[in-house]
Amino acid sequence: MILNGVEIRDSFAEAFPMVGTRLIITADTPKWAMIAAKTMTGFATSVIGCGCEAGVEREVPAEETPDGRPGVAVLIFAMDIKGLKSIVPNRIGQCVLTSPTSACYAGLEGGEAISIGKALKYFGDGWQIAKNVNGKRIWRIPVMEGEFVCDHETGSVSGVGGGNILILATSRGEALHAAEAAAEAMSKVPGNILPFPGGIVRSGSKVGSKYAGMFASTNNGYCPTLRAQGPTALPPEVASVMEIVIDGVSEKAVSDCTRAGIEAVVALGRAKGVVAIDAGNYGGNLGPFHFKLREIMK
Repeated sequence: MILNGVEIRDSFAEAFPMVGTRLIITADTPKWAMIAAKTMTGFATSVIGCGCEAGVEREVPAEETPDGRPGVAVLIFAMDIKGLKSIVPNRIGQCVLTSPTSACYAGLEGGEAISIGKALKYFGDGWQIAKNVNGKRIWRIPVMEGEFVCDHETGSVSGVGGGNILILATSRGEALHAAEAAAEAMSKVPGNILPFPGGIVRSGSKVGSKYAGMFASTNNGYCPTLRAQGPTALPPEVASVMEIVIDGVSEKAVSDCTRAGIEAVVALGRAKGVVAIDAGNYGGNLGPFHFKLREIMK
């Protein structure tokens, strides 16, 4: 399949089940809501080294938030519910409770409950107060600045982690430009996050390594500098590859996000140095979700 001079390879992204939740973080200003959200979702690019994957889903206008203040929706994913239950209150406690003027609310209903105030109330040292507002339990925890308000708990969802596209281009600058365009388009698709820096991965990995104890290592088949050293997936004109990884609340969300990214890259076309779009997989043997690029673009 060729679209605007860009080859859409006959490949698929292989993704895995994850468990996720959404939180709505608010503050007196959009600036401080975003600071709290970005701090809370930091060091969360990959479960391999970070224990979870997290990111900003979208900004939430004041008219949509529980307390009528500017907000940010974040998504957090872990490999299992036990891990998520540990990670979420720890991150809220260290990064949102501490952030000036912040509050934290549930962004999902249903599924197994994840503690927010249920865990954080103990910071109040007995001075905390629980209230029922519109049938929901919230906590008011006194802090030096005033008080931290949060929901008792949030819901969870069975999500999908590890959707991806690979952008093959004739130079590093052109690969980055295409990846930036894709990430911008993909970030507008609800229900997804792109957990890596700016949504982009330059160091895509394969499973395993020749070194004991390494779960993942450089994806040498896509490294331009190793083209002459062994099997390669790159044609001679490709000098750089960028990857975008997607985590979403559903299979459809990830599929829609994948399409948005491919469309953005194709719009640039071969004239802007994009040679092909590929995807990372493990032969279909590990992950149950297969996002076939050509089917998505039909």
